[in-house]
Amino acid sequence: MIEVSDKASEKIAEILLSANIRNPFLRVGVDEGGCSGLSYTLVVDEQQAEEDIVLNKKDFSILVHPNSIPYIDGLEIDYEESGMVGGFTMNNPNAKASCGCGASFRMANYRGEIKKCD
Repeated sequence: MIEVSDKASEKIAEILLSANIRNPFLRVGVDEGGCSGLSYTLVVDEQQAEEDIVLNKKDFSILVHPNSIPYIDGLEIDYEESGMVGGFTMNNPNAKASCGCGASFRMANYRGEIKKCD
């Protein structure tokens, strides 16, 4: 459902460890917005809802709300460093178009609500 590269896994585990909460998860999802209409969300969460899908990885677990599955099924998360900056990259087989920074996308059958990026 969601693949995470070794480099991204290391970074995610580091972020979750530094979160200073007892049982942190990485919540992956999709929100309306961004210059392409749909934006990825990656947040540290400690609240698991009953309907959440739990994906257990080697050093951490990912929570996904079922409503996000059609948008991110097959998503590959990587982490790239360039000079003094780094960030997560998303390779989404469901995306038919993405913005230049890769933070938002649209699908063939749903564009989402386009909003200016922050």
